[in-house]
Amino acid sequence: MSSEEDPLAHWEQRYAGAEPVWSGRVNPTLAAAVAGLPPGRSVDLGCGEGGDVIWLAQQGWQALGLDLSPTAVARAREAASARELGPGSARFEQCDLSAWEPDEASYDLVTASFFHSRVALDRTRILRRAARALAPEGLLVVVSHAAPPPWAQAHDHEGSGPTGPREQMLTAQDEADELALDPSAWAVEVAEQREREADGPDRQHGHLEDSLLIVRRTA
Repeated sequence: MSSEEDPLAHWEQRYAGAEPVWSGRVNPTLAAAVAGLPPGRSVDLGCGEGGDVIWLAQQGWQALGLDLSPTAVARAREAASARELGPGSARFEQCDLSAWEPDEASYDLVTASFFHSRVALDRTRILRRAARALAPEGLLVVVSHAAPPPWAQAHDHEGSGPTGPREQMLTAQDEADELALDPSAWAVEVAEQREREADGPDRQHGHLEDSLLIVRRTA
């Protein structure tokens, strides 16, 4: 896989099968991080088939999901409709996040779960822009892969190889350092690793390590 591959074509291929790619359930690390927050306006970056957005809408948020893949967005809309969630609570849009320009201070919560890509993605720039979309006291919550799963070979996740660049694994502190947000306007509230149970593709059971970064806009 090459970093020069067209991102839209890549992600459409990822969702090309007849069956959903993801479980449809909320990411448990994200759910734990935002549980108990007063609902407001939220946006999820790279929403995929909409599991996190749907969960947020069920908690009372006016939740928007953005994804590059039209197929993923269509599946997310279908899943929200099946749960009788209208566009006032769960809304999905096809969007090239590299060109996304949100209004300043327009969201109370911005989420990005496993916002990784092996094709071109200006990830840090997009997350910095997302931070500027937060209203005062709003939160940016980023959940990332901090280590490869125990059933994966390390060379499939680190460095580069004959099929192109690998996903970069970041600790939460790495994530905060990459973003380098102005401390006069943003405060890091959580930067830590969290473990969760998961099942592998061959029904292996193990623990995955996520990095969790929570940043609050203070000004």
